[in-house]
Amino acid sequence: MEEVNVTPDPNDVQSNKVMAILAYFGILFLIPLLAAKESAYARYHTNQGLILFLFVFVCGILGVIPKIGWLITTVGYLAGFVFFIIGVINAAGGKMKPLPLIGNFTLIK
Repeated sequence: MEEVNVTPDPNDVQSNKVMAILAYFGILFLIPLLAAKESAYARYHTNQGLILFLFVFVCGILGVIPKIGWLITTVGYLAGFVFFIIGVINAAGGKMKPLPLIGNFTLIK
């Protein structure tokens, strides 16, 4: 998913800002996915939240690799936390900007 150059509808942003923020809180991305499915703004951030959730999940699974797994998991969790902060700031600020490194994928249209 490339950076969205379209300015989101201000009414959509105002109405669904809480849902967009909620999308970054782990498995809670399901709430905006179901409750705000008609909102392009909430759907965009739900996609970003799902990608972040899967990134952190995979980093956790890679922790079983002998000798380097702990490093992958630690770096992944730290990056995931930074991406979480960036995503929440973008959602709260009314921006549709992809997360660094992982935000260019589309799983939810």
